[in-house]
Amino acid sequence: MRILIAEDDPKTAAYLRQGLEENGFVADLAANGIDGAHLASDGGYDLIILDVMLPGKDGWSILTGLRSAGVETPVLFLTARDAVHDRVRGLELGADDYLVKPFAFSELLARIRTVLRRGTPRQPDIQRIADLEIDPRRHRATRRGLPLDLTPKEFLLLSLLVRRSGDVLSRTLIAEQVWDINFDSDSNVVDVHMRRLRLKVDDPFDDKLIHTVRGVGYVLEVRA
Repeated sequence: MRILIAEDDPKTAAYLRQGLEENGFVADLAANGIDGAHLASDGGYDLIILDVMLPGKDGWSILTGLRSAGVETPVLFLTARDAVHDRVRGLELGADDYLVKPFAFSELLARIRTVLRRGTPRQPDIQRIADLEIDPRRHRATRRGLPLDLTPKEFLLLSLLVRRSGDVLSRTLIAEQVWDINFDSDSNVVDVHMRRLRLKVDDPFDDKLIHTVRGVGYVLEVRA
């Protein structure tokens, strides 16, 4: 399998290439965003490892261009940008995974294999669960066609629930993904924001989508 590495740090790029080739992959390098975008669109790769901060053209722009052009090659962001909003942005733009530097190569390899094995269609730009619609790029949410007036944190929280619809998410995971904090069992920040979100997403409607799983966390799903 062929992998493109778009990375401007020579030592990191060489380390990645050597490690991947030792594990049976063919790896090509792009040291800037211009070359990376060109190779990504024309090279027929099975996976792209993409840094965010690249000279010439950043990783956000490369990924946006690929998805706009209908290129569905899996993309794994590998970057020092570790803020939650960066991870959320990468995933919402269409990345398949996001790993923060510094990293363990064994974890990177495991994530690469998981992405390649996944074989599931990427979520559409507009995500729908029953009569709820989320448009991450425009930062808009509607239910039954009516706009939901959400704060930025509420939108991130709802986006996480929609992306992981059907999965029960623990308070710890939610706190890490939305607030970038280690969850304190004495803190009710997740529960408070979830109540506020339900007031806007569920309370005006008969069919409830956000459910509490007692002792575990929350899940967004359609229930009869």
